[in-house]
Amino acid sequence: MEQQLKQLRALAANAENKRTETGIPRVAMVQGEIPEHQLAAVYDPMINLILTGSKTMTVGDRTFHYDPATYFVMSVDLPAVGAVHTAATGEPYLAVSLTLDPVIAAGLIRDLPVQVCSTLFGSGFSVAPVNEDFLDAWIRMLRLMERPDEIAVLSPVYEREILFRVLQGPLGWMLRDIASPDTALSRVSVAINWIKQHFTEQLRVEALAEMAALSVSAFHRHFKAVTALSPLQFQKRIRLLHARSLLIAGQGSATSIAFGVGYESPNQFSREYARLFGLPPSRDLARLTQGVRAA
Repeated sequence: MEQQLKQLRALAANAENKRTETGIPRVAMVQGEIPEHQLAAVYDPMINLILTGSKTMTVGDRTFHYDPATYFVMSVDLPAVGAVHTAATGEPYLAVSLTLDPVIAAGLIRDLPVQVCSTLFGSGFSVAPVNEDFLDAWIRMLRLMERPDEIAVLSPVYEREILFRVLQGPLGWMLRDIASPDTALSRVSVAINWIKQHFTEQLRVEALAEMAALSVSAFHRHFKAVTALSPLQFQKRIRLLHARSLLIAGQGSATSIAFGVGYESPNQFSREYARLFGLPPSRDLARLTQGVRAA
């Protein structure tokens, strides 16, 4: 598999230290050091493959570390804190990702002659080992960057192949569940999307449970299983991540931003901000902007 990884590294060598579009739908790459505040974000559902270095992802109280021997699947939008690390040899972090489209996953599953994924239910994010078939599919996909006239015809084929390889592996149930409207994961996704769009509003768990067509107790249980957070904690994470982005962009004072993202008390905002990011807003902003200037 090392030879396959070498091919992938060469194909992705032009990635920048930010999300770099490839010209292939839903496929992006990134390389090098990534600012800390950019790694603390609400992540889209995706398949992420590291080619060099490693990454740590923390959602709620769960932390995963993955490297070129593994790939990462996130099946719902989740607020997470990440950290990237260079390789032991000093080479910069390098990774590629495929944003998941439930419609495409559902179409693939309908076309399968047999069910190839498990019937387990659990977290909305996890890590699994790579194999040669999975890496081969990625090589074919990334080669399209050198053949842009073939992207429209071949990228849908290679995307389905990547998804198929995931379906064959230990995380296949995650793709099945996001593509099926009656699964608990899919129902929780409805509530997650509502919270993302209305994170400044007051949260009523009973209304979210009704939206997800689950009892309140079942909704709490499945929501925590998928996100590693309670609904209220999930909302707070999104508020705080959004607030941090506004602070860094100079979109207001800590107090005005606190009210803007839904907090009624600036003191509570400052306490919860410090609990998540390690410092209160003003000191965290000074540290982050000093890092930007130093870079």
